[in-house]
Amino acid sequence: MPSAVPSALITAQVRGALDEDVGGGDLTALLVPEGPAHAVLSTREDGVLCGCAWFDEVFAQLDPDARISWRARDGERIAAGMVLCELDGRARALLTGERTAINFLQTLSGTATLARRYADAIAHTRAQILDTRKTLPGLRLAQKYAVRCGGCMNHRIGLYDGVLIKENHIAAAGSIAQAIAHAANIAAGRMVEIEVETLAELEEALAAGAPRILLDNFALEDLEAAVQYNAGRALLEASGGITLANVGRYAETGVDFLSIGEITKSLRALDLSLRFSLL
Repeated sequence: MPSAVPSALITAQVRGALDEDVGGGDLTALLVPEGPAHAVLSTREDGVLCGCAWFDEVFAQLDPDARISWRARDGERIAAGMVLCELDGRARALLTGERTAINFLQTLSGTATLARRYADAIAHTRAQILDTRKTLPGLRLAQKYAVRCGGCMNHRIGLYDGVLIKENHIAAAGSIAQAIAHAANIAAGRMVEIEVETLAELEEALAAGAPRILLDNFALEDLEAAVQYNAGRALLEASGGITLANVGRYAETGVDFLSIGEITKSLRALDLSLRFSLL
């Protein structure tokens, strides 16, 4: 299983989500007797499960005595109609937490599911899929975790743990070579990558000793030429115009990485269902 998100962050995210939904109290839940209840969570479609810790935390905050028995774990493939877990707890708490818990689980499972589809599509190559910083605000680490559950890799977590030099940075520095040299000084020991848009700029970046180069919106034939010219000197990453339909062909060019913003920004939640019964 991929390394988890810090528990303190999960607790805080769940607390904020419950505050947003419950506010001063769940009025509708008052229609239900405050007694024991049982619930079954299932999936209506195939996918990859992710977000169990968030789901658990919702009910832990609403009913510390609630019990959840999982039949699948984060990162596992799940099939339509499959029971994912069963819950026992106070009826009102289970009803109050239903939407918040499913929101986390369906969102992160949706991210993990799309990541797995991309990973499967390039499994015949040596390339690896990377995510981007195009994540839902406040859920960066959660979605990055979901990407790993889906079999892909994380790029930078944020602006603080790596340097990605783009067109405006190059213009401000004066040249590709100067931008790379400056970045190496300010980010010693961290990832330094530069974005190029032409084969000529690739040549400049390699001449300046760039360790990692992002080939932005390169045509397939130019990617193949870039890989041949690079000859293993730098790690090469391709981005722009890559979809599930063509990602296999992009991976076959020989690049090391393909960065896909769609995995985290164009989210389609997994379809889940939670059914209750009073005891």
